[in-house]
Amino acid sequence: MNISVIAVGKLKESYWREAIQEYSKRISRFAHFEIIELPESRLSDNPSDAEIALALQSEAKLMQPYLDRKGSYNIAMCVEGKLISSEELAKEIDSTGVNGFSNINFFIGSSFGLSDTVKKSCKLRISMSRMTLPHQLARVVLTEQIYRALTINNGVKYHK
Repeated sequence: MNISVIAVGKLKESYWREAIQEYSKRISRFAHFEIIELPESRLSDNPSDAEIALALQSEAKLMQPYLDRKGSYNIAMCVEGKLISSEELAKEIDSTGVNGFSNINFFIGSSFGLSDTVKKSCKLRISMSRMTLPHQLARVVLTEQIYRALTINNGVKYHK
């Protein structure tokens, strides 16, 4: 199984990168894991709706090759997505392999989210919380939850 997190923006602080590295190492026991960082569109301090739409469209173009990967199950991480438990994520990951998918791609957009084009290209939309999280923290939480789901699926004692 190949699992990718395709995210707009870079992790700037070392503590976020260290957390990601730790969970990436743990995930590697169960699957090939990678985080792909895409450049964030530059916006003015007070962007118009049109400027935001253009930026989201530009970011969607950068995501397109990953959306088109053969054998991929694409998941959009977005505020209007479905709230799911760790166990439900584990079942979702487990069922992808059974249903013939060899890749799972999680998409995290910029602070303005994901374009409708990306969301429509995904088989599932997941929300992490009703609360607003910094994107760096969201990436760490998602990576930890992927690890947790894999431990659940493999009967490894971690999930409590």
